[in-house]
Amino acid sequence: MAADGALRKVMVIGSGPIVIGQAAEFDYAGTQACGSLREEGLEVVLLNSNPATIMTDADIADEVYIEPLTIETVERIIARERPDGLLPTMGGQIGLNLAVEAERHGILARYGVRLLGTPLSAIEQAEDRELFKQVMERLGEPIPDSAIVTSPLEALEFARKIGYPLIIRPAFTLGGAGGGLAHDEATLIETVERGLANSPIRQVLLERSVAGWKEIEYEVVRDSQGNCVVVCTMENFDPVGIHTGDSIVVAPSQTISPQEDQTLRTAALKIVEALGIAGGCNVQFALHPSDGNYCVIEVNPRVSRSSALASKATGYPIARVAAKVAVGLLLDEILSPSGGFPYASQAPVLDYVVVKIPRWPFDKFGEADRALGTQMKATGETMAIDSNFPAALLKAIRSLETDQTGFFLPELAHLADAEIEQRLRNADDERIFLLAEAMQRGWTTARLHELSGIAPWFLDQIQFLAKTAQELGSASCPGEVAAFRSAKWAGFDDATLARIWCMREDEVRAMRMRIGLVPAYREVSVNASRQEVTPAYYYSSYGGTDKPVMEPGTKVLIIGSGPIRIGQGIEFDYCNVHCALELKRQGIKTIIINNNPETVSTDFDIAHKLYFEPLTPEDVLNVVARERPQGVIVQFGGQTALNLAATLDEANVPILGTSLEAIDGAEDREKFEALLTKLNIRRPAGKTAHTGKEALQAANLIGYPVLVRPSYVLGGRAMAIIHSAQELEEYIEGAVKVSRDKPVLIDKYLPGVELEVDAVSDGQDILIPAIMQHVERAGVHSGDSIAFCPADLGDELEQEIVDTTAKLARALPILGLLNIQYVVHHGEVYVLEVNPRASRTVPFLSKLTGIPLVALACRVSLGQTLRDQGYGTGLYPKSPVIGVKMPVFSFAKLKGVDVFLSPEMKSTGECMAADTEWGAALYKAFLAGGMSLPEDGAILATIADRDKKESLETLSELYRLGFHISATPGTAQFLKAHGIIAESVGKIHEHPPTVIDVLRKGHIKLVINTMTAGKQPQRDGFRIRRTAVELGIPCFTSLDTLAAFLEAVRFRRANKEPRLLSLADYDTLRNQNRKGESR
Repeated sequence: MAADGALRKVMVIGSGPIVIGQAAEFDYAGTQACGSLREEGLEVVLLNSNPATIMTDADIADEVYIEPLTIETVERIIARERPDGLLPTMGGQIGLNLAVEAERHGILARYGVRLLGTPLSAIEQAEDRELFKQVMERLGEPIPDSAIVTSPLEALEFARKIGYPLIIRPAFTLGGAGGGLAHDEATLIETVERGLANSPIRQVLLERSVAGWKEIEYEVVRDSQGNCVVVCTMENFDPVGIHTGDSIVVAPSQTISPQEDQTLRTAALKIVEALGIAGGCNVQFALHPSDGNYCVIEVNPRVSRSSALASKATGYPIARVAAKVAVGLLLDEILSPSGGFPYASQAPVLDYVVVKIPRWPFDKFGEADRALGTQMKATGETMAIDSNFPAALLKAIRSLETDQTGFFLPELAHLADAEIEQRLRNADDERIFLLAEAMQRGWTTARLHELSGIAPWFLDQIQFLAKTAQELGSASCPGEVAAFRSAKWAGFDDATLARIWCMREDEVRAMRMRIGLVPAYREVSVNASRQEVTPAYYYSSYGGTDKPVMEPGTKVLIIGSGPIRIGQGIEFDYCNVHCALELKRQGIKTIIINNNPETVSTDFDIAHKLYFEPLTPEDVLNVVARERPQGVIVQFGGQTALNLAATLDEANVPILGTSLEAIDGAEDREKFEALLTKLNIRRPAGKTAHTGKEALQAANLIGYPVLVRPSYVLGGRAMAIIHSAQELEEYIEGAVKVSRDKPVLIDKYLPGVELEVDAVSDGQDILIPAIMQHVERAGVHSGDSIAFCPADLGDELEQEIVDTTAKLARALPILGLLNIQYVVHHGEVYVLEVNPRASRTVPFLSKLTGIPLVALACRVSLGQTLRDQGYGTGLYPKSPVIGVKMPVFSFAKLKGVDVFLSPEMKSTGECMAADTEWGAALYKAFLAGGMSLPEDGAILATIADRDKKESLETLSELYRLGFHISATPGTAQFLKAHGIIAESVGKIHEHPPTVIDVLRKGHIKLVINTMTAGKQPQRDGFRIRRTAVELGIPCFTSLDTLAAFLEAVRFRRANKEPRLLSLADYDTLRNQNRKGESR
């Protein structure tokens, strides 16, 4: 029981959708915290808007609300549920900000709710830059010269006194949002304006830059009586000046002396004590690289991204412990999860090295500014563990899934020395590969340290790897045993050795097996000094002998989904977790292999065993060889896992569920088209092209517009709608490399209504929980489109969708989950795509309909039929609850990226809303996506000629509702001709006021801009869209999205209140509807 006997019910606030700066680490934290609180006998009420998370499952809390994260929602839930306490420190910056707002609005006092864990005063002292400065000065802890400013003029005044460069840190933001480094007046004004716009209290801290110093982090847990544990020390590979979320991070710290460590450790504990932290806390320091001086950079008084890394690096469940501390337990009263001993008061012991590498989205956004600074840009990260730093670094690199296994990038060889020097001075995402390239050219580590600021010790380690690679390449006898062993100890994978030795990877593997060169697997325990602790997970290392695995019973290996990136997000981790839990319920020993420290699947209690390893053929086969599972499941890990199916099949490893032959039948273009022809199922006319010439010929034959994409891609990468031969030539030259091995697929573009189906198939029967409909017509990636269900279809179309899904599922055949995308064009149904695996909409549908799709698919994979499982077959009965999935974007963090929606996916996450009324569901969805819906004010319209006629109805309605419309000359003239008064504003290069001037004045509440020709940065449309994003103005690029927005505005204008619905309410409404139908 909780030490605080007055507590009965606790409310937990989640972090909302995945955005850059706030990712899946809070799903891990929230899930662990809810379980921890319920262990103490407390009722838990959860608020979060992200359906793709485990924490929003019905069995994680007693009541789960998937509702917008607004102060109004918080108050409504508190009024309804009457919790005794509120735990805000598991929801990142969003949760923290909502708690502060609830306190300031008097909501907590009004309903008698206590803030649990770290007190509000500590939160404010850590987050408010002025209060933080005062606390540090009182403690005598050094901080950089700084000033709090609330306007650009104040910033300029401080800069004149201190000089440049200056670091700008907005208050109460996440991922360094709006911050940056200013070297001159113009950059300072621009960054301060952006920072003030991002800060909810319009406050930024200006600091004298200590860029180039080492960045060291201490993860601390403290209880209410002042007992503290330093869980982990972490060192950033990059010096201060690069956001820690964009830096390679190493644990434990490698380059600081024992004396420096003790000094910083003492300071961290003093700060945590002075603030009165009760729970987890992260303290960041800047340490001078030579004289030992330091200063405090930042304190996060909550569970954070670094907490997730520290937790997975050590096995210490920080979120679980912090939740118990928040309800009054002391560290020495908290028992291990198995109830064994009070472990929380003991610091973990690390006898290995952990390396985290960020995963950036620049493979999708080639036009983005790749420079790294104080504002985070990474969408995810990977973590690797090994006995030494070089091996852990190489493991982490190949875990990124960028087709890069080593640290040499061939395309860097053509760069001039001057360009390499410039890029090392101004770091970007390829800096580690640039270091390796420079070392190949003979640059010294001293020169590289001067250019990059990276500690010489780290550079020496990369130099060691570079020399090892050179020695391996010049060896007279490739594969010589001693050299082979040394290479594997240093982390070289078989694929890299194959390139060095001009061999095939399977030949290197066979040679390695012949000499018995296999990895040993070591344990990561919650506390390595206590022998009775059950191992939390395993990592591979070359050197030493491995213990044989002799375990009775059936074992199944689940292939994870790797780092979060655009196109493959947290949804697939959700599926893997549910697969593991279902297999455990079936009495099967469950093993997961994954490398993402942010996720629930890599938590200590999800599977019987966890292997923290790269998801490459070599690493997966090594685990298979050790564990000898009776089967492997690949259908829940996205394209990552699916791409390993052929390797596993070749190694005679049984694939449970859909077979390799069926997977290939859906993914291979020619086989799939032959199947559709055989089944008499329509699909858009299409061709496969292996050369640029073939592509042009195919497009001319099919007829423009065409949809073009590379084969075997993720998230619609490099997919585009092409309207002419010239556009196609530009696409082939710039977007893809067309070859025999990498053909492009060319299809006729059909601009109809897009529908989507997730189904479970047992090879004979199917179960469809609901048919989803996209708001935006075909041509916008399904991950970027607003989706709703049940779809608005007639009976005939609905039945055709069901029948076609069943035909395809039987013919392939599918055993488990499949996803099919359809388009309805001129009343006829066409199949666009079949994915023989789980999709990103599985969590959304599972929560909306109450059908455990992953569990059903697992049972089918084990041999059960759908008819045995109690949910029926065919299309599940419709619910009166309307669900909306709203995509969420991180455009503000990615300078240079066009916000125009297209077939290539751009969203980083999603949120969900549900109601019994269409307008209410949309209204809630827009709010959950972070958009405040203006009920009046000014709209800027810049409409392409081909869209003007279609836009008239929606713009007329907005005008009738009282919105003032500003428009570029052509659009204004068109509207005037149809009786709508619109203020005409000049294009960018015309006489002022130009469209950019109007945007910067701050009166525009919404921009609607449809594409004209091209996305080049110099075009007006691109600049309008980017300016809107940078000023925080909602920007729609689809008339369909605008129509949905109008529906939400109508609902709000009617003074209606949306329903507050928990997952339990969904069930109640479904059951009431069924009873009504049965009468």
